[in-house]
Parts: sequence; C-alpha cells; structure tokens
Amino acid sequence: MTYISALAALGDPTRRAIFEHLAENPSPVGVLAERLPVSRPAVSQHLKVLKDAGLVTDHRDGTRRIYRLDPQGIAELRDYLDRFWSTALASFKARVEKVEGLSHA
Repeated sequence: MTYISALAALGDPTRRAIFEHLAENPSPVGVLAERLPVSRPAVSQHLKVLKDAGLVTDHRDGTRRIYRLDPQGIAELRDYLDRFWSTALASFKARVEKVEGLSHA
C-alpha cells in the first residue's frame, strides 16, 4: 500500500463511511449496504478499492466475507500522517519558545 492510494480511496465519501463503519464493526457487504444509500454491488466495488489500497482485509465466514480494517495498512497511513504532525508540533514549539523569549526580554 502506498499512502497515495489510501488517501485517494478515502477521498470518496461513501468509502469513508464504509471505512468509519468498519473501524467500529467488522461487517459483511449486506450489513454495510443496509446502512448506506448505495446497492450491494456498489458497496462491493468500494470495498475492492479500499482493499486494493491496503486499508481493508476480509475473511470467509461460511458463505459470507467479513470485512475489517487492515491494521498494517492503517499503520502505514498513520506513519505518513505522523510526519506532518511531528513537523507541526516542532513548529508550534519553536513559535511558543520565541514568544516566551520575547516576553522575558
């Protein structure tokens, strides 16, 4: 998975809704389709995109496939986003230290 494909996959509101639901409840296609204003085939297509992006995995449970978030894919996306968070925190710290230095002068 690359962060580019993960971000692209999450750019669609329906895929984000599926992703958010799966974060709370691993589910089969039918359950996801009941919660969304799209057909089961559309949900399956969205799941394929999420799976290809490395964000979702599935396993067989009888005749159904249960989808859940892929922890490895989530970790890779988080690593990408953490780079920005670290930079933002460092910039904030530098700004606070500069303001504190000015107030003590």
